[in-house]
Amino acid sequence: MSHPKTEPSDNTKKDPDEWVSGDDPMTGAQASYLKTLCEQAGTPEAYDDNLTKAAASKMIDDMREKAKVG
Repeated sequence: MSHPKTEPSDNTKKDPDEWVSGDDPMTGAQASYLKTLCEQAGTPEAYDDNLTKAAASKMIDDMREKAKVG
């Protein structure tokens, strides 16, 4: 039996494709961060206003890698 207080699960690593709200429009925070990351990665044209939360999350991961951000 798992003990959530002594053995916390890591919900922050859930696959965006499994998010219940993944098909909702991306949040304002995601949009702002993604736009900045696209600019830092030298690909501002990659930014798309119409992404879902899940798609934005995946693109943020990709752009963080391209921009060499933590």
